[in-house]
Amino acid sequence: MNGWQTLLKKEVLRFWKVSFQTVAAPVLTAVLYLLVFGHVLEGRVMVYDRISYTAFLIPGLVMMSMLQNAFANSSSSLVQSKIMGSLVFVLLTPLSHWAWFTAYVGASVLRGLLVGLGVFVVTLFFAVPDFAAPLWILVFGFLGCALMGTLGLIAGLWAEKFDQMAAFQNFLIMPLTFLSGVFYSVHSLPAFWQAVSHINPFFYMIDGFRYGFFGQSDVSPWISVGIVGAAWLAVSALAVHLLRIGYKIRN
Repeated sequence: MNGWQTLLKKEVLRFWKVSFQTVAAPVLTAVLYLLVFGHVLEGRVMVYDRISYTAFLIPGLVMMSMLQNAFANSSSSLVQSKIMGSLVFVLLTPLSHWAWFTAYVGASVLRGLLVGLGVFVVTLFFAVPDFAAPLWILVFGFLGCALMGTLGLIAGLWAEKFDQMAAFQNFLIMPLTFLSGVFYSVHSLPAFWQAVSHINPFFYMIDGFRYGFFGQSDVSPWISVGIVGAAWLAVSALAVHLLRIGYKIRN
């Protein structure tokens, strides 16, 4: 196997060995969100015509689970390797910074997609959303996981202990995710908060992903894919640069 393929396999096995925690637990969390919000707001909130609130909620929960787990995969792997001292064994290999980037982000994308698929399959018992544009579902699913996996890579390089990684996730990733329109349409917000929501790149991932199911969205999917793609290219350039200079991993 090539170097990046070996490292990718190692990263995939790392989360798959504890799949009950890394895959099954996020699925259960998403189902609990669906039970609570769907039960409370079903029949009281109508976002799109002829679409129930529960059906509207499912794509948002799927995407939210994918984003959070893609971020957690690469960030936790690097921080754990730093604390345990096992990162040195990867540093001893002649792997390039591109190999590191491909392996860590690739494993994050795979975990995110697996969690998203699990959430979607389980939530089918509650409502069956349409598939108006399946290609958009795949595009935004991949781009969203890749962007979050890359952000997780940057966070893992920066953080030296779990407290720092938790701060990155709790004060940046979680607020941006919950304020991206997972549980509501931004059109229901006042004008000021609609403008604020359009600054949040997570909003475009959720909105574009939801468009793939219903064929309706708050903004054009072409605008969303352009913004998400540009954001991924920007954070990828930063992540590759940090890996190339060995930021906080090489003395």
